[in-house]
Amino acid sequence: MSTNLENGTLGITDRCCEANTGCEWDGTLRKVRTEPIFVQKVYDATLVNLQALTNSNNVRFSPNLGPNARIVRVVDIRCRKFFNPENINDPRNLMIDPETHLSGGSFVKDGKGKPVEVIGPDGLRSEKLIYADTSECDEEGKGTPIFGTQIVRISGNIVVEMDVVVQTTRRRNITLTANVPINPVELTNFFELCIPSVNDAAFLPRFAEFCNINCETRLATNSISRDITINPETGEVRANLITALCIACEKKIIVPVQLCVLSTGFPELSPIVSPICSTFPTLFPRQIDESGSNKPPRRRNFLSLEDDSTEETLDAFEYNDTVEEVEE
Repeated sequence: MSTNLENGTLGITDRCCEANTGCEWDGTLRKVRTEPIFVQKVYDATLVNLQALTNSNNVRFSPNLGPNARIVRVVDIRCRKFFNPENINDPRNLMIDPETHLSGGSFVKDGKGKPVEVIGPDGLRSEKLIYADTSECDEEGKGTPIFGTQIVRISGNIVVEMDVVVQTTRRRNITLTANVPINPVELTNFFELCIPSVNDAAFLPRFAEFCNINCETRLATNSISRDITINPETGEVRANLITALCIACEKKIIVPVQLCVLSTGFPELSPIVSPICSTFPTLFPRQIDESGSNKPPRRRNFLSLEDDSTEETLDAFEYNDTVEEVEE
């Protein structure tokens, strides 16, 4: 995110922002070059959608509405995941804990019964090495199927917000909030994936899985009189809720590969100017290989033994904007 500093104040006027990647390109193909990158390729993938219902009774909402208040209308009910950024291990965080068992293959272990986990694109140890006998399908030039059973366990809290119209001496709109623990849920699903050869590569295939969850909440019976109670003296609000948990889980077979990609150069961010330092160090090494230059590599005619000066002339004709004609 880029921030403009004017007169010593932050140039932020909105609640939201726009990102700045540092990548700029003027559309000129002459600035496109090839760059090798070492990445992870998705060999096979499958997506599973799961859902579950959980109920929460006598949930206390805040703030209190005051004496003799009553709710005449529920405008909207919404929920979101609870997450405590101060403690990633907070048991109240809404968490998805997948447990996967394979058939037709197995996870590679470290000799102590623990699966070997490697670094994924998220920077964490989120991938497991897979081994299977792929020799039969290798002879046919095809992948080998493996089958899996996944158990998904869900626990933690959700934050429920309820917009209501309250009648006291006058009508007013209020947003009520509650941090609601859900009943632990356990779901099971099955899947099939295809893995490449474990013999014809320097790397074993990897298994990655990740899930996301959202929720939808409503009153248990969609009735204000049945589902919401208000203490007439304190105005404390309690409600009965039913929540739908919507889960998407994706499983992938990953293999490391090296690719040649077309690049328009490296990102260059505009720094915030400091009034003290005149120069600053670089963050990334300079590219000093010949292929990193703007001019494409010279092409050679491998079918001829003659001097390649003709090729240099053709390069000048094709890549130099100032050349309009070639002298004979």
